Amino acid sequence: MNQDSCSARTEPTTERGRRSRLKLLRAAEQVFGQHGYEGASVADICRQADAALGSFYVYFPDKKSAFCELVDSLGKRLRQALAEATKGETDRFAMERAGLTAFFAFLAEHQKLYRIVRQAEFVDEAVFRRYYERLGEGYAQGMAQAMDDGAVRRTDPVIAAHCLMGMADFLGMRWMLWDNCDLGAVPALVDTAIDIVSHGLAPRAVGGSAPTKAKLAKPAKRTSRKP
Repeated sequence: MNQDSCSARTEPTTERGRRSRLKLLRAAEQVFGQHGYEGASVADICRQADAALGSFYVYFPDKKSAFCELVDSLGKRLRQALAEATKGETDRFAMERAGLTAFFAFLAEHQKLYRIVRQAEFVDEAVFRRYYERLGEGYAQGMAQAMDDGAVRRTDPVIAAHCLMGMADFLGMRWMLWDNCDLGAVPALVDTAIDIVSHGLAPRAVGGSAPTKAKLAKPAKRTSRKP
C-alpha cells in the first residue's frame, strides 16, 4: 500500500464534486464504524453511498486515503461544532459547559467516532495524533487566554487543556457510548463535570452543596439507531 496515500487527496473543483466526495465520506463513516478498517472495503463504501466504484477513485487513491480523510474530517467538524457552541460566551466556565454539551451532541450524531478514531492509531499514527493535537492546540490557546484574562488560575495551559480533553473523552465513552445515554440526561452529567472543573476535589466549606450521584446512576437510554 502506498505509504503516502493519506496525503494524496484530490480536492473537487465543483460543487457537485464536493457533494459527491462528502457523500462518500459519510458512507465511509458508516462502513468503517460498523466493520472496522480491516473489515471494510471500497466496494462496501460505494454500496453505502449508492455510488459507482470508479467514482471513489476520482477522489481517493485507496481505502487508506479515505480513512485518513474521514478522521481528519471528523476532527475538523468536531472543532467547528465546539467553536460554534462556544461563540459569544465570555465566561470561561459557561464556555466549558457549552463545549462539553456540544461534544456530547456530536457523539450522539456520530456514534462510531470512538471506534474510527482509535483505529487510526494502527492504520496511520500520524493521523491519530493529528486528530488530538489539533483539538488540543485550540483548547490550549483558549485556556492561555482565559488565564491572561484572570478567568481561571494560572497554570500550564497545555496540561490544563489535555486534562479537560481527557475528562470529556472518558465521560463521553462511559455515558454516550457504553450507556447510550439520552441527550435529556446530559445536563446533569455536565453539571457534575463543570462543578468538578470549577471547584476541584477539595472538600467544600460547611453548607456547600454538590450534585448528587443519583442523578447519573441510571441514565435514560437512547432509541437504538441503525448503523
